[in-house]
Order: sequence, then structure tokens, then C-alpha cells
Amino acid sequence: MSVNLTTLPNGFRVVTEAMPGLQSAAVGVWVLAGARHEEAQQNGIAHFLEHMAFKGTARRSAVQIAEAIEDVGGYINAYTSREVTAYYARVLKEDVGLATDVLADILRNPAFDAREIEVERGVILQEIGQALDTPDDIIFDWLQERAYPDHPLGRTILGPEERVRGFDRPDLEGFVDRHYRPGQMVLSAAGAVDHDALVRLAEEMFGDMASAPVAEPPRARFKGGEVRREKALEQAHMALAFEGPDYAHDDIHAAQIYATALGGSMSSRLFQEVRERRGLCYTIFAQAGAYADTGMMTIYAGTSAEAAGELGGITIDEMKRAAGDMSVAEVERARVQMKAGLLMGLESPGNRAERLARMLQIWGRVPEVAEVVERIDAVTLGDVRRVAETTVARAPSALALYGPVAGAADLASLDARRAA
Repeated sequence: MSVNLTTLPNGFRVVTEAMPGLQSAAVGVWVLAGARHEEAQQNGIAHFLEHMAFKGTARRSAVQIAEAIEDVGGYINAYTSREVTAYYARVLKEDVGLATDVLADILRNPAFDAREIEVERGVILQEIGQALDTPDDIIFDWLQERAYPDHPLGRTILGPEERVRGFDRPDLEGFVDRHYRPGQMVLSAAGAVDHDALVRLAEEMFGDMASAPVAEPPRARFKGGEVRREKALEQAHMALAFEGPDYAHDDIHAAQIYATALGGSMSSRLFQEVRERRGLCYTIFAQAGAYADTGMMTIYAGTSAEAAGELGGITIDEMKRAAGDMSVAEVERARVQMKAGLLMGLESPGNRAERLARMLQIWGRVPEVAEVVERIDAVTLGDVRRVAETTVARAPSALALYGPVAGAADLASLDARRAA
């Protein structure tokens, strides 16, 4: 399998990877316009815009958009993250042209009908309400806010209710005009796809877009802090975060291996100590996430009100112990899990198309999978212990607590325990 990349004169990029033997393809457009690209008064508009993409264009109604793809057995969807908004479809190989046309239509010709804006506003308000009613969902928004206060990365993707209630057509059009520029967009496809044919479609459908510079979002800085919200829930929810490396940092794979060994599987230290040995929780995990200019290792657990007081301390103790005695076997197990996750995921054309787009946006190129595997293999036990020690000893931290958490340790005491 080989990656092909073409950049149109206006900066719009087309990247593909053919997967022999497949009869279908995933095709989508990834736009560098997520929640971190919003101004404070725009918070939630990138997500609102994603919803409106399917509500009709100059050529198709909302029903016609859905039927165009579903009539050929495909599906179409979208998502908004803090750094990108993606619009994508999965279709049979003979329908790649149709899918590309629909994607171009919803991106370039949105109707932004006033009635549809009101309908979708109601849908999003329901989505916000659902998130607020989901403790192990909303707690991560609060954690993000404490980690990056007064910065776009610290704001929720859905936006606050009062902002969403105020958005109208000029707001949507203004965000599109400012951020949906050809240099910020990647048309990516994987599976049964012909690169040259897709480039011709891109030239026809996106080649006339005017290029223009787009302002870089402000650099992020992990500051940290605590939020504690008591409520009569069945479980006490704890989310703990530490500053980590960004996408391009040399330590990114070491940080991911550390997080995996610490809490990424059933054999991990936190799972074994907190759940299996002590029976304090049903769910506990650690993960290492990254952005363009910062990163965050997150640990989450849910426990009873009675056990909330010891959960944080045990977590810190396990982090410290791992920094001192992480074994070769643990590192190797985490390494194999990472590689297996990467390689298994790339058996999906959707995952592969997403990887192509994001690698291109992050690195300016698409590293060969073998190169990524080589970098994972190059991580040593010493690298993991060093990253673990840095995280435990010096990384800024953030804490979010929700539920019957009156007895839970506060961030100051957890930081003191880290330093002891």
C-alpha cells in the first residue's frame, strides 16, 4: 500500500492510500477548524456548523443529502474535536465520486436556512443536556477547563447553552469564511480509491476556492487547578490530569507507553491494584492525549463515596512506584499493545483515511507505518521511567471531582503526596 499526495494550486491537499482487495472506500474532508480556533464568544460554533452541514445546501435538502448516500448503501457522518472538524463517508468504490460531490456540496454550499438553524439549535441543546447528565462525560470537560483556563483548549466543544442559543446565520458564515480555507482542508481517502480520479474531482469541486492566510490559534499552556462539584450520585467520579508532550515531541511514544502500562489495559498497574486487589472501582484507566502544542495524560476512575478518600492517594502512589520500578516486561507489553492497536486499526479504511489527513496536518507529510512502529520500538525502559519521573515530580496537574466527593483528596494534598 502506498500513499499518494497532490496539492492543488490553491493549497487544497488530496491524499489517498489504495487498499487492494477492498470493494469500498472511506473518503472525507478534514478541516483545521475545531473548538480551539473559536473566539470566546464563538464557543460551540464549530460544532454547530458541523450539525448544519447536513441540514441542506443550495442543491440538496437535508433528506436528499441522507438519501444520496444511503441509496447506494453508504453512510455519512461528521465530528468536531478541539483541533479539527471532519466530514466523511463510506461507500462502494463506484460511488466515491458521488460521496465526494456530496461532501463538497455540504462544505461549499450550505443553505443555513433559518428554520433549520432553529431545529438544530434544539438538537444541540439536547446534546448539551445529555452531556451534563453523563458524569463520566462532563467531568472531562471540567478537567480540560482546569488544565487550560482562559484558553480555547479549555472550553467545551459543544459550547455553553447561552452561546448556542445566540448563534445565527452570520455567525456561521463568518466562521466558515475565516477558517474553511483550502490550505486548512485535506481530502483524504483510503480503500478502493483511484488517486488521479480523486484529484480530478477535487480540482473540479475545490480548485476554485480562494486561498487566504488563516491566523494561528494562541499557543496553549497547561496551568492546572481543581474543580469539585458535589452531587447525590451513585458514584464519585475522579479525573486527574498531568501535562504531557505534544504530537511532535520526542517523548510522545514514551508517554503513551507509560500511560498504557499504568492504566491502559486489564494487566496495567492501576487496574490490577485499584480494581483487582482492592475492589475500589469498576472502571479505571489512563491515557495520553496530545495536541499540536501541548499534551495531557489523564487518569479516570469512578468509586463509592466511602472509597473516594483513598482513591487519589493510591493513584499517586502507583504513579510514583511505576517511575521507580517499571519493568522491561511491562514496557514490552505496553509497546505490543500500542503497535497492535495501530496496525489493527489500520485495517479499517475509515481509520486509515483519518490517519492520512491528521498526519498530513500535524507533520506536513504522512509517515510510513513502519516508521511509526520503529519509533515505538525505539522507546527504552529508561525513556519510560524518565517520562514517568517527570510526570510525577514536575508536571503541572489538574483535578476534577463529581458526585459524593466530600471525602476525596484535594489537588494540593495529591501534589504534596507526589513530592513526598
